[in-house]
Amino acid sequence: MDDTKLMLVDDEEDIRRFLGLTLGDLGYDVVTASNGREALELLESSGVEIVLTDIKMPVMDGIQLLKEVKSEYPETEVIMLTGHGDLDLAIESLKFDAADFITKPINDEVLEISLDRVLEKIQMKRKLREYTENLERLVEEKTQRIVELERQNAACQVIEGFSSALADAANEVETGSGLFNELPCLVSIHNRYLEIVSANRLLKERLGDVVGGNSFDIYSDRNSAGNACPVQMTFETGKGQRSKETFIGRDGEEIPVTVYTAPIPGKDGNIDLVLDISVDMTELKRLRDELLTTQLKYQRLFDEAPCYISVQNPDFSIAEVNRRFKEDFTEPDGGTCYRTYKHREEPCEECPVRQTFEDGESHQMETVVTTRDGEQKHVLVWSAPIRDVFGQIVQVMEMSTDITEIRRLQDHLTSLGIMLGSMSHGVKGMLTALDGGIYRLESGLKKGDEQRVEEASKVLKNLVSRVKKMVLDILYYAKSRELEREEVEASSFLQDTANVITQKAEAAGVEYNQHIPDSLGTIFIDSSAVSAALVNFLENAVDACDTPVEGRDFRIDVNASVEGERLKVVIADNGMGMDQETREKIFTLFFSSKGKRGTGIGLFISSQTIKQHGGDISVESELGEGSVFTIYIPRTPAET
Repeated sequence: MDDTKLMLVDDEEDIRRFLGLTLGDLGYDVVTASNGREALELLESSGVEIVLTDIKMPVMDGIQLLKEVKSEYPETEVIMLTGHGDLDLAIESLKFDAADFITKPINDEVLEISLDRVLEKIQMKRKLREYTENLERLVEEKTQRIVELERQNAACQVIEGFSSALADAANEVETGSGLFNELPCLVSIHNRYLEIVSANRLLKERLGDVVGGNSFDIYSDRNSAGNACPVQMTFETGKGQRSKETFIGRDGEEIPVTVYTAPIPGKDGNIDLVLDISVDMTELKRLRDELLTTQLKYQRLFDEAPCYISVQNPDFSIAEVNRRFKEDFTEPDGGTCYRTYKHREEPCEECPVRQTFEDGESHQMETVVTTRDGEQKHVLVWSAPIRDVFGQIVQVMEMSTDITEIRRLQDHLTSLGIMLGSMSHGVKGMLTALDGGIYRLESGLKKGDEQRVEEASKVLKNLVSRVKKMVLDILYYAKSRELEREEVEASSFLQDTANVITQKAEAAGVEYNQHIPDSLGTIFIDSSAVSAALVNFLENAVDACDTPVEGRDFRIDVNASVEGERLKVVIADNGMGMDQETREKIFTLFFSSKGKRGTGIGLFISSQTIKQHGGDISVESELGEGSVFTIYIPRTPAET
C-alpha cells in the first residue's frame, strides 16, 4: 500500500498509542483522535480514507460518528471496534454502512484481514469510478462527433436551400413578378460580366431603364470596371458585401443607399449571378434629422426648465440632470440623489422616487436641500415614471421646484400664530412657575427665612429672563423690529451674558468654563437682542450634554477675542454633536433636533439677529463628538 491514511478514534490513550504502532507497522499513515467530534474536525483537512473507531466514547460516540462520516464523506470507509458486551451495537452499525467491526481485545491478524478487505473495497470503488468517468468521456466525445456531423449536414441543406431561394428570387426579378417587385427596395441582378440583367419596378422608376448597362454605371463615383463596385467585389471574393453608396437617379440626382449583395451560385458551385438589394436612405435621413431636431428641442426644454430635474435608476443613482441642477449642485457622476443634495447615507423615508418605482404613480413631497455653496433651498418635489416599450418602469424623473421665496412669504404671514400656539404650553408652565416662585418669596418673607427668599428671588429672576427672551423672540419675528444699537463694554457684556446659564450648567452637571478677557474694548450692538441670541447658543450647548455617555465628563468652553474689527465668540461643547443634515438645517425655521422640547424658533432668530448685525456664524460638529459654534460680530455697524 502507498501509505494509506487511516484515522484511529478511541478515548483511551494507551489503545491509541499501541494500536497506532501496530497500524504503522502495517504501512498506514495514522492520525488519532480522542472522540467523535475531534475526529470530524480532523477529517476536513486530513484526507483520511479509513476510520477505525471505538463505539463507546464521551462527547460523541462511534455510532454517531459513523452517521456523520457517511453523511459528509460517503467515500470514507469505517471499521467499528467493540467489546463483547457491545456486539448488538456493532451489528447495528452495519445498518449504517459500516465496512466491518472487530471485537476487543484486538487480534492483529483479524485486524489486518479486515483492513485488507476494506482496502480492496476502496480500490474497487476507485477503479469503478475511473471506468465510469472514462465511459462518460467516451460517450461525450462520440455525442459531440454526431452533433458535428448533424451540423455539417444541416449547413449543406441550408446552403442548398439558400441557393435555390436566391435563384427563385432572381427569376422573380427577371419576370417582373413576385415578392421583389413589392419590396420598398432597389433590386437588381448582375452577371459575371458586370452587366445588369434584370431590375425590379422601383429601381427602374428611380434610376431609369438600366437593364443591359454596366453594373458600375448606376454609382455616382464608379466610372470603370477597375473601380470596384460592391457587385464586382462579390464576384471576386465570393462573399456578400454591405456598404454605403450613392446611386445616380433618373434626373441625375444623387440617391444615398445602403447596398447589400449576395452571390448566386450555379449548379457547378461557381458564382453565376449577384443579387443586389439597396435600401434608399433618403427617407431614413429625413427621419433621422427630424429625430435629432426633436431631441435637441426636448434637451433645450429639459435644460431650460425653471426647476431641478434628475433622471434616476432603480438603485437611486442619477443617470442624467439638467443644466440648472449642474449649476447649483455638485456633478452627480453616478452618485445617488440623497448623497448629492441631501447629504444622507440612505434614501429619505418618504422618498417619492422609491414610491414611484413601487406603484408606478406620481408622488410629491416638500423638503430642504443644500446647494454646493451651502445655501439651503425649500423645494417641492414631484416624481414621474419613465417606462420602456413594454410598459415597465426603467427610470424615474424627479422634478424639484425652488419654493424658498414662497415659503419665506408664507412663513411671515402664518408662522406667528403657529409660533404662539407652540409656545402656549411653555408660557403656561412659566406662569405656573412664577406663581410658585412668588409663593416661596411670600412664604420666606413671612417666616423671615432669608435663604428661602434668596432662592425664590433667583427662580423669579431666571423666569423673568426667560419670559423676556420669549417676548423678544415674538417681537423680533412678528415685527422684524429695527435694532436699537448702543455702545457697551464687550468684556462685561459677554461675562454677564455667559453667567446667565451658570446655574443651568451646574444643575445639569456640566463643567462650565469662561475665557473672556477684560480688554475686549467696546462694541455697538443691540445688547438685548445679541444677549438673547448668545444665551440661546449657550442653552443649546447645555441641552446637548443632557444624555449621559459612559466615561465622558461633559464640559462647555466659552472663549472671546478680537480679530481685526470683529468680536469673535466661540462656544464649544463635547455633547451629542450633529450629523451633516442636522448641521445644515439648524438655522431653518421650525427645525428642531430636540423633539417636543424644542420649538425650532430660537436658533433661527439667533442667526437672524447675528446676520442683522452684519455678523456670521460657522458650525463644526460630528455626531457623538460635540459641536463648536463660532460667532463673529462687527465692533461697529457697517456704513450704509
